[in-house]
Amino acid sequence: MISFQSISKTYKVAKREPGLRAALKSIARREYAYVEALKNVSFSVERGEIVGYIGPNGAGKSTTIKIMSGILVPTSGECTILGRTPWKDRVRHVKNIGVVFGQRSQLMWDIPVMDSFELLRDIYKVPGDLYRKNLDELCGIFSLGEFVGTPVRQLSLGQRMRCEIAASLLHSPSVLFLDEPTIGLDAVSKVAVRDFIKRINKENGVTVVLTTHDMGDVEALCDRVILIGRGEILYDGGFARMKEQYDKSGVADGAVRPVEEIIAGMYKELSI
Repeated sequence: MISFQSISKTYKVAKREPGLRAALKSIARREYAYVEALKNVSFSVERGEIVGYIGPNGAGKSTTIKIMSGILVPTSGECTILGRTPWKDRVRHVKNIGVVFGQRSQLMWDIPVMDSFELLRDIYKVPGDLYRKNLDELCGIFSLGEFVGTPVRQLSLGQRMRCEIAASLLHSPSVLFLDEPTIGLDAVSKVAVRDFIKRINKENGVTVVLTTHDMGDVEALCDRVILIGRGEILYDGGFARMKEQYDKSGVADGAVRPVEEIIAGMYKELSI
């Protein structure tokens, strides 16, 4: 389904010292730094899996998602999804994937949400009956009816994220990439999003790759997690086993240690 093999990604970043003199100097002679976002990363995801892809800020999570989405081209390595290389066959590739970036919007900022939905229907060439079915279902699940006629710029972050998730599912994708999908959502909306992800995974076999700092999302949805730090895979396996392996608290009497504390301790132990 998803094969991500020996992928590396290096960014070339312009640098200069602060101050006017340094700014003028940089005009004549630009200096660069090279940042390795991914270092020989390999993993595979089977059809119908829900995989949590976790790590601290700057670990390489979003870079990985962008490569799998076809937005970025890696420096080296190979990636195939449903038999296609994302950045070489983008048009056919994007018809089968849905992507949600919590910090980026696929909705048009100054027009009503429904107009963006209609535009996405035309872009993906979604048949009318399927579009209406998906739209009705998504509006009901995420309670979008009260603000689909509102311009995106006037929505709260939580309202926008509910619309973003709905927009990514209008064309019934086979693979769903979620990058911080529940950011800004209240507790009720988070539960609705999690329940819907589990539902489409079970009923439609949708494969999900989830990156998030909300360990509640991972715990509720993922049996398997991949931990990345400083651009390298540090753990790939069961979520329950990872908690047991890195829970050093010695908690007794059946007490439950918050998963966020376990993950924070794991990051510290691995120095990431």
